[in-house]
Amino acid sequence: MPPDSPPAAVPAPDILTSPPPGLVDLFVAFAGMSVAGFGGVLPFARRGIVEKHRWMTADEFNETFALCHFLPGPNIVNFTMVFGSRFRGVLGGIAAFTGLLGPPVVIMTILAALYQRFGEIEALRHILAGVSCAAVGLLFSVVFRMMTPLVKRRDLVALVVMAAVFVAIGILRLPLAAVLLAAIPVSIAITYVMRRRAAA
Repeated sequence: MPPDSPPAAVPAPDILTSPPPGLVDLFVAFAGMSVAGFGGVLPFARRGIVEKHRWMTADEFNETFALCHFLPGPNIVNFTMVFGSRFRGVLGGIAAFTGLLGPPVVIMTILAALYQRFGEIEALRHILAGVSCAAVGLLFSVVFRMMTPLVKRRDLVALVVMAAVFVAIGILRLPLAAVLLAAIPVSIAITYVMRRRAAA
């Protein structure tokens, strides 16, 4: 009797297992994320790209999204263009961008017309307040997920820099541009020194 075959290995979340997406894949994926992304697309984008499709590792997602923070315009829109262009060039960026913005534009146009007509109803105001609370919860959720690679690697320096930026902007209310101008060169210098030590 042949021995039992070993169980199939479950791929780790930081290992890519999917082929690069095509133009149609990009459009459909980002359209689905945008339609599902009530309260913000970022949590659904990370879940779809890292966990569902495995087109990026968690570290790659964090690094790409961090880059998009320093570009003008909405972060998730910047990320969409960068992500699509990375796999399929300019057409890939356009496909992902169209998928991200196309369905919400249609939906929001319809909702804006309805809100203009029924926006003064008190029950609707309470519903919108509840939706805003859910949006905050989703944001906290994706922040913790994006922190996971740093925690797993026990990257204390990166966590300290992140906490310092949070305190500077979120608590001390310092100007965003000034904090970034200080944090970026410090982060680059720390990374350079750490990699030199690791290579030595």
